[in-house]
Amino acid sequence: MVVEAKGLTKHFNRRTIFSDISFHLEDGESLVITGPNGSGKSTLVKIISGLLTPTSGTIEFYNDGKLLPAEVKYHQLGLVSPYLQLYKDLTAWENLTFFARTRDSKVDESRLKMLLKRVGLGGREHDELKTYSSGMIQRIKYVAALYHQPRILILDEPTANLDEKGAKIVYEIIKEQTSRHILIIATNEPDEVKFGMKHVELG
Repeated sequence: MVVEAKGLTKHFNRRTIFSDISFHLEDGESLVITGPNGSGKSTLVKIISGLLTPTSGTIEFYNDGKLLPAEVKYHQLGLVSPYLQLYKDLTAWENLTFFARTRDSKVDESRLKMLLKRVGLGGREHDELKTYSSGMIQRIKYVAALYHQPRILILDEPTANLDEKGAKIVYEIIKEQTSRHILIIATNEPDEVKFGMKHVELG
């Protein structure tokens, strides 16, 4: 798998958020995006994830040298971010099976249970998310992102709302991802910046 960004530029209301961002990532590589608040870290993450389009420039994904169309690219991505919304009136299980069905017609319940246990939420899957703390909701987002075993994992503020135990789980996930696939992190946390083999600094 290859991620190739060339000349990414984004303008909002005549204001340049960032310009001419380029990078190349292959399996086993990682990128960290840093910069002060308002510098465009989340905007760049959204462009990489396909949630926003750049004003100019390209972001392309290749597998075995072949360009992936948008619908195929979606199935290769896993995203954890503050703006990823879950349904708080539904249980964790209902949320996870809903997102799983957007990728597979049949839900792999054993995999969901394994991931819930891994993030420390085994036994809480039938509780409504409105009873969850912000840290627990962040852990559920990791289950949703990891369910389909993404070859490209994108984390915007990866340990937001997590305690020390939760952060340790995330760091283990990060190490696993970079051992085989592609990882992209947007953060200013020193403990997370060190995971980036390549670096884009904004602002």
